[in-house]
Parts: sequence; C-alpha cells; structure tokens
Amino acid sequence: MRSQPFEDPRLVVVTAAELPLSGQGLQDLMRAVLAKGVPFRFCARGWSMTPFIRNGDVITVSPLRGALPEVGEVVAFVRPGSTKPVVHRVIARRGTASWIQGDSVPDHADGIIPAENILGRVTRVERSGRQVWLGLGPERYLIAWLSRARLLIPLRDLLPSWLKSLLR
Repeated sequence: MRSQPFEDPRLVVVTAAELPLSGQGLQDLMRAVLAKGVPFRFCARGWSMTPFIRNGDVITVSPLRGALPEVGEVVAFVRPGSTKPVVHRVIARRGTASWIQGDSVPDHADGIIPAENILGRVTRVERSGRQVWLGLGPERYLIAWLSRARLLIPLRDLLPSWLKSLLR
C-alpha cells in the first residue's frame, strides 16, 4: 500500500467567497442548483480520483439533462443510504444503473448506483487556476476499462517518470 500526502480536511481556510458544506447540505445545494439547469462548482476533497482529480481541485458538475452517464464519464453521486456526495468514474452500465469506482481505489468499487442517485457529470477540472484536460476526453473510455480490469494503478506505477509528471 502506497502512502500519499494527505491534507487534514478540518484545516481549511475559508474566504468570504466560499461556503463550507459537506454531507446533506452539499447534496441539497448541488441538487437544487443542478435542477435549475446550472452547473455547480466546488472544491474536491480526497484522493480517490488521483491523478485525474486531486484534493483541492475545483470541479464543475453539470446537469444530466435526462441523459444517463456514459462509461468513462466522471459523475457526482450519492451512495444509497448516505448523504455525502462522491465524485467517481462510471466503469460499466447495467440498464439505467451505473457501476462506479474511484480511479485510485481499485479494490473499493462503489458498486451499482441507481440513476436517481447520480447528481450530474463532471465537465471541468481546474488545478491551480488552470484547466485539467486529462481524464475527461476520449481517453476516459480507456481509463474506465483499465480501472474495471484493476490495471490502472499498476500501470500508472510502471510509467516512466516523465509521463508521471504529466499526470501530476
């Protein structure tokens, strides 16, 4: 098991332009904004989508507009029985439900998530004020396949250092 640098999520500096929310409050606000057809931006917390989405990245979640998410897309959703929104990748579909898993947690799939639990799709990732493209374009299909086959993390660890720097 690799150790990763974790930031203490309780030590967050809040400016006047930020509203610290999590759990049910974040879910309620996100659902309300997306229901109006407007994208919702927030700061991602955690490492389960590394290297494509990192702790502290600003992500934009857009409404589904009646369309189901495709394999490879990154979605915001709520696990059944939970109130906390999570952002992970769709790695397979079964009818209207989606099999979802974080990119860096191959042994902890979220499982089959019903369509009504999916809040929206991630359409933009910003890191240090710059847009991050890798992981949301056509390569998302390959990433989903590698994740489902549990090859994404071993493959990433075998990459040459110059390629790893592109993923940082």
